[in-house]
Amino acid sequence: MQIKNYMLNIALLMLCLCLPLVVFAADWPHFLGPQANGIAPDQGINKTWAQRPPQKLWDVALGDDGYAGPAVAGGKVYIIAHERDQDVVRALDLTNGQEIWRFNYTDTADAASNDSGFARSTPLISEGKVYTLSRLGMAHCLDAQTGAKLWSRNIQTDFGGQKPGHDYSMSPIVDGNKLILCPGGNNATVVALDKDTGQTIWAGGGSDTAGYATPVVAEILGVKQYLVFTGVSLVGVAADSGQLLWRFPWKTKYDINVATPLVAGNRIFIASDYGHGCALVEITPQGPESQWENTELQAQFNSPVAYNGHIYGVGDPGVLVCLDPATGEALTQYPRGMRN
Repeated sequence: MQIKNYMLNIALLMLCLCLPLVVFAADWPHFLGPQANGIAPDQGINKTWAQRPPQKLWDVALGDDGYAGPAVAGGKVYIIAHERDQDVVRALDLTNGQEIWRFNYTDTADAASNDSGFARSTPLISEGKVYTLSRLGMAHCLDAQTGAKLWSRNIQTDFGGQKPGHDYSMSPIVDGNKLILCPGGNNATVVALDKDTGQTIWAGGGSDTAGYATPVVAEILGVKQYLVFTGVSLVGVAADSGQLLWRFPWKTKYDINVATPLVAGNRIFIASDYGHGCALVEITPQGPESQWENTELQAQFNSPVAYNGHIYGVGDPGVLVCLDPATGEALTQYPRGMRN
């Protein structure tokens, strides 16, 4: 879950403000960027706006009250908007904001009863295809150049998925020939689809209810696996078969686990809000073990970032925190004195 779409015209504007200052801007083809770690590889970004204010290139109003984030690839910006009872996947020209194509599919005219808006997932662009996931579980594969529909699946109905309270919000990921999604069904916590045809490769990972976090690809103890932050736990699922390898319970209020886990070797950092906090989990041959847990970082929507040996995250009540991953100690916080 990212910022609301009525705010994303600002996000698109901010993206464009930076373009003249980066000679070779890297694509941002999926959630958390080119390396899926929240770190931009670009050099020369202007940080002195007071001395060199950026100039607006274009802006595009969305106004659909959703949470979907933009993705950028091949000179296009891709985003999911909403109009009346339709989700609208839009491709915009990165240089001027003009619409290149749009693809509509039926969603609903009514937002969720909890007023959480419409689409929440960031599109994924891979090898000339665009992959999207709706809040109601509709997965689409589109031609990136034309917007033509290549295939679609409904992960809720096809896999008996249980939508979380705020609907499906995780973004899809691609690993080799597999598209990874998280229905939250019976023995279908996570599923792997053929990215070219949409056919099921496997379903597995146990039967946890769906969370909101985007899955992570990792190799831990020599085994390639997908890390899934479900509504009630963190699980590791074998990439080749869907077998549940291990499970670390992580029950939070309202079953809201949103932030994408961070992986370093066989250790995984997770964080949630509603007073639950964060933890460093070590995966051992005997199973997962908590190294430490505290409430220094209570990340609700924002996924933390690992950089130069530290963990940076934003958590309630609106505090930017730098953690020592070895101990969980908060080294700095801003504003000071605000941490719960």
